[in-house]
Amino acid sequence: MARILSENPQGVMVMPKIAVLPGDGIGPEVMREALKVLEVVEKKTSVMFEKVFGHIGGEAIDLFGDPLPEETKKICLESDAILLGSVGGPKWDDLPPQKRPEIGGLLALRKMLNLYANIRPIKVYKSLVKISPLKDRIVEKGIDLVTVRELSGDAYYGQPRGLDEEKGFDTMVYDRKTVERIAKVAFELARNRRRRVTSVDKANVLYSSMLWRNVVKEVAKGYPDVELEHMYVDNAAMQLILRPYHFDVILTTNIFGDILSDETAALPGSLGLLPSASLGDKNLYEPAGGSAPDIAGKNIANPVAQILSLAMMLEISFNMVEVARKIEKAVELAIEEGYRTRDIAESEEKAISTSKMGDAICKKLEEIW
Repeated sequence: MARILSENPQGVMVMPKIAVLPGDGIGPEVMREALKVLEVVEKKTSVMFEKVFGHIGGEAIDLFGDPLPEETKKICLESDAILLGSVGGPKWDDLPPQKRPEIGGLLALRKMLNLYANIRPIKVYKSLVKISPLKDRIVEKGIDLVTVRELSGDAYYGQPRGLDEEKGFDTMVYDRKTVERIAKVAFELARNRRRRVTSVDKANVLYSSMLWRNVVKEVAKGYPDVELEHMYVDNAAMQLILRPYHFDVILTTNIFGDILSDETAALPGSLGLLPSASLGDKNLYEPAGGSAPDIAGKNIANPVAQILSLAMMLEISFNMVEVARKIEKAVELAIEEGYRTRDIAESEEKAISTSKMGDAICKKLEEIW
């Protein structure tokens, strides 16, 4: 955890530094609302953050011909945390793969930061039960879970891998150190929630999953206050639809987490509600959804995911746990009182703008502080 204020060798107090990368599409619009919330936090806590803006993705290509310019790399590496908007869009789809916003920008940034754990919380608000694709009788039991996905191993990175006209192959591999590291993230997270970890694997047929399960069991011994259960991935996919209220913290591999986290993302009914954090040498915080270029510049995007990503940043990177809870509560209260952007509104006529949604959340945050 980063300290809120620290001293440099000269004994001068240093403000925490945030790299702010608004990115493409709706990124700049939702980022503005998150920074408005941060202004309230600064006013209420008297903690001032140094915010350094950088370019990434398509807009960086347009400006510099590079989706991840050297200056942006420098900004990120010198910051205590990175707050990212969104990256990509059809405008740049015809570029060579390594020059595209997603590959040369976002994936390159993730690699540079050595990110190894993705944390994606999912919560269905009581006032938004109707927009979930699941039946009311299921959703009303409460859905509040977190997927902890390992990011550095599995078939995405295992060797050997290759492709020719007759055969394509990938190697699914995990080592003890990698599994121990991600398992500890999940158990620590569970201690601050409902103290249950569901480890998802395919240990009945995959050797890498057999190791995964054995190591997770060993790590669990250090967390006797946390309940551990194991579940095969195919069953987990089914149970997330039949009884999502059962889950607290889902711990899983890179490839299974890639699939299951997108399945859980459908439960609240809108990607505009979903934040995420990725942990590594520097922690990266970003909405789970994309750049939504079809609505960019219209002031109708939902800023909640970006605002909740900010809350995750304050909690994880700066240990401002109570502040994070206040932001989450302000979001929930604003939604309960009927403030809705188009993606979660009952009708387009009842929807409010991105900026008005941000204002409503700021107002609630001021009221409950």
